[in-house]
Amino acid sequence: MAEPKAFRCVTCGREFPPWSVDYFCPRCGFPAGNLEVLYDRDKPLRHFPDPTRFSLWRYGELLPVGEEHAVRLRAGGTPLYPWAQAAEELGLGALWIKDDTLQPTASCKDRGTAVTVAVAKRLGRKALACASTGNAASSLAGFCAAGGIPCYIFVPKNAPAPKIAQLVAFGAFVFRVDGNYDQAFALALAASQEFGWYNRSDGLNPMVVEGNKTVAFEIWEELGDVPEAVVVAVGDGAVIAGVCKGFLELKEAGLAPRVPKVFGVQAAGAAAVAHAFARFQRGEPILPAEEPAETLADSIRVGKPADVVKAVKYVAETGGGYVTASDPELLSAARELARRAGVFAEPSGAAPYAALLRLVREGALGQKDRVVLIITGSGLKDPQGVTRDLPEPPLIRPDLRAVREAVERCA
Repeated sequence: MAEPKAFRCVTCGREFPPWSVDYFCPRCGFPAGNLEVLYDRDKPLRHFPDPTRFSLWRYGELLPVGEEHAVRLRAGGTPLYPWAQAAEELGLGALWIKDDTLQPTASCKDRGTAVTVAVAKRLGRKALACASTGNAASSLAGFCAAGGIPCYIFVPKNAPAPKIAQLVAFGAFVFRVDGNYDQAFALALAASQEFGWYNRSDGLNPMVVEGNKTVAFEIWEELGDVPEAVVVAVGDGAVIAGVCKGFLELKEAGLAPRVPKVFGVQAAGAAAVAHAFARFQRGEPILPAEEPAETLADSIRVGKPADVVKAVKYVAETGGGYVTASDPELLSAARELARRAGVFAEPSGAAPYAALLRLVREGALGQKDRVVLIITGSGLKDPQGVTRDLPEPPLIRPDLRAVREAVERCA
């Protein structure tokens, strides 16, 4: 592990001794005063990655807690698939799919959870809490179940049933909040302060970003280089903040010659971070954003993104940007990804593919660019969302003639 040198406010730059504050700068408040974790860059990395580890803990020299505090679920180590056919069709140098649907609880959220739960154990915290549209909640519930830790979950009333099922199966104490995600988030924060629970919520706890950054380390390690561009879906902003921070740290450590452009994609009806980025590009300050959020992609249905400052600041440092995709584009991307690449993603998980099509169409990416799409959540999380408006399979008689007739109809 790497003992943090300091926690720094992303807005005012004030630094705090490690572990002296949990979530945000007292002066700037939340969410403007979110914290970032700093390390001693003069200390050489001797075992990075550690070949004796087969999970995200192989990158322990750039993580704030050691594997001795981790629970037994293994986060990280997900496959990176080449997709040569799509790369050729789109005129790209190369294209890969980073399939984080294969994490223990079927989403990328397990990276941030693994590190956050380990930190909670190191700090002696007895219970954890989280607000989530579903994936972070099921992730925390699963890891807490593995560690025998009490877990309190706050989800909006419209969270998909399969995600609620995971929470109940893992034995979490679930609060279905009669409101949207932002209201669930505010209630989880208030309850954590009232009852002393350690809060894992995206965009609040800086340890989440520390876990999320390991996906960048894995891409770098498997490719032996960094690509020209990486595309990832954005809700609260914590995942893309982690992706950017990982690549920035690789360059700072002298392990990568450059940083890829990181592109975030948001649903057109829930694009507060994308709008904040556009304002920042016009020279305006990064301010906490709040907008209506309407999209079928529940995992990125966030109107008040908590990690907006990092999500804007870090993406700008990479030279990347933001695009939006309509709900029909998200559904189309999810179905095409399943049928052509064999990866079953929920609509938000497939958002990077929808964004890639637009980035190529608009000339932002081209023939010399090698691109990685990070697929963040499994289609099993929201199967009804992916299959809506699709016809049901035909019901046939149990004989070969019926099979032949059905095949001829489909031909």
